[in-house]
Amino acid sequence: MIAYLHGTLVEKRLAPSPAAAVIDVGGVGYEAFVPLSTFDALPRAGADCRLLVHDYVREDQHALFGFATEDERNLFRMLQDVSGVGPKTALSALSGMPVRLLKAALAEGDAKALAKLPGIGKRTAERICVELKGKIDPLAAAAARAGEPEDALPQAVRDAAAALVQLGRPEEEAVRAVREIAARPDAPADTAAIVRLALAGR
Repeated sequence: MIAYLHGTLVEKRLAPSPAAAVIDVGGVGYEAFVPLSTFDALPRAGADCRLLVHDYVREDQHALFGFATEDERNLFRMLQDVSGVGPKTALSALSGMPVRLLKAALAEGDAKALAKLPGIGKRTAERICVELKGKIDPLAAAAARAGEPEDALPQAVRDAAAALVQLGRPEEEAVRAVREIAARPDAPADTAAIVRLALAGR
C-alpha cells in the first residue's frame, strides 16, 4: 500500500473533474485525485512535492487519492467507511467545505450542513451522522470551528470530552464541562477523574 508520494510535480489540473496531480517519483508518473483544499496547496509544476496518499484498490479499479494534510486523509477515510459513500463522493465533500468546518459538522451531526455538499443528499447526510457519531473528537471539532489549535488541551481532557459524549452528554455541554475542569489549578491529569468530576457536576 502506498502511504505517500514524494517527487516532482509534473502537472496539476482541475478538469476533467475531479482535480488531480501527477507526481514524478524516480521516473514513474503517479496520478492522484485531490480535493480542492489540497489542489490549492500544491506548488507550481516542476517543484518538489509531497502528498499523503490513500491507495484505493478494488477488483475493477485502482486509484490514488492525495492529500496535503493528515486531517484531510482521515476525514476522507471516515466518509468512505459510511455505507453508500464512495471515494469520489468523499472527495467531493472535502472539496465542498473547509476541513475545519467539515470536521465540526461531522462531530455535531449537522445533517443540514452536510446535505449541502456536492454528491450528498439528505438521506446520505443523515446516514453519515448516524454512522460517524462519536468518531470525531468533540474538543477538536470545537477548536476547528473556532479556528483554535486542536492540541491546546491535554489528551486526557480531550479523551474525557469524547467519553462524555459517548455517555450521552450533548457535545457542547461536554466540551464546556471539561474545559472548566482543565482550567482549575488542581485539575486531575487522568481521563477517568475528569469524567467523574464532570458527571458529578463539580
